[in-house]
Amino acid sequence: MNLVVDIGNSFIKVAVVEQDEMLTLRRYQSVEELAASNIVAEFPLLRRAIVASTAIPTEAVAQLLRGWGLWVLEMTQQTAVPIGNDYLTPETLGVDRLAAAVGAVSQVGGSCLIVDFGTAITIDLVENGVFRGGNISPGARSRFRALHDYTSRLPMCDVTDEILQLGRTTQQAIEQGVMEGITHEIEGYIRAFSLHNDKLTLIFTGGDANFFVKRIKNAIFAKCDLVLCGLNRILEYNARNI
Repeated sequence: MNLVVDIGNSFIKVAVVEQDEMLTLRRYQSVEELAASNIVAEFPLLRRAIVASTAIPTEAVAQLLRGWGLWVLEMTQQTAVPIGNDYLTPETLGVDRLAAAVGAVSQVGGSCLIVDFGTAITIDLVENGVFRGGNISPGARSRFRALHDYTSRLPMCDVTDEILQLGRTTQQAIEQGVMEGITHEIEGYIRAFSLHNDKLTLIFTGGDANFFVKRIKNAIFAKCDLVLCGLNRILEYNARNI
């Protein structure tokens, strides 16, 4: 039984995983809130943990988990992973992007296009089990914030389920402009990469993914957090000999 910890900018996500099944997924606001939890008492069969972060350093959480008696792997760019990595600067690759790629390969096989809809949108390509690279652009909420902050009169808007070809109010124009802009952006990537690989699986993940599954066809919506799934696979891969 594994404890998987993903430290992000807003939350610390913690999952308990047993034989690839996620038993629970929880969010904590701080290391102190995690420390006050009774998650180890609830799951006494926990033996191993992995900690990854795109925000604060992992040391404090890793030290906490070791104090609970767990064997802990701190995920870095140097951690061994069960896929190839063709990135030219692997030391700068976000561990969340690499973990998502591992999670995608473990779920659907060796060739996939992973779109993570978060504060930033990442579009990453895995071919034949090798991470080839990807692109990063502002996420939906970042685009709404930019329109509001860098103009004098445009209102702050948010993601929407409504699908319109044209907005007929300023709010609709902003909402549909951002949502449709991202939609066409992703559809362009799909067309471009599908020319070279007609067996490419399209995977959507991240906090805003559900809004775009409705707009873009043929995508698999990774309801299980893809990063957590990948981190669990990386933990299993590194813990084979302990």
